[in-house]
Amino acid sequence: MKDKLLNTREVSHILGLSEKEIIDLANSGLIPHFQLGGEFLRFKREDILKIKEDIKKKYSLPYVKSHRKEKIKEFFYFNDFYIVATVVIIVLIWIIIKDFRP
Repeated sequence: MKDKLLNTREVSHILGLSEKEIIDLANSGLIPHFQLGGEFLRFKREDILKIKEDIKKKYSLPYVKSHRKEKIKEFFYFNDFYIVATVVIIVLIWIIIKDFRP
């Protein structure tokens, strides 16, 4: 059975870095990766586990836990479409329901 490729979120949890840092490292060629559709980054688990310690030592990446503010910022950055779509749907449902009230 083929191994599942990891996405940026999964790699960020393994390495203890933010998703933006993972994207920047991949784009600069420091992390082996694949691009699907020219846009989506995917990684092999064994590649990430091999470089886990090296990437932190060699490139002086500190192990810093994400702060709450950074996590919230990252959440909105990666989920903005879903948030806007949910708000639009709620507004449309509200408009429909208010017209049916007696």
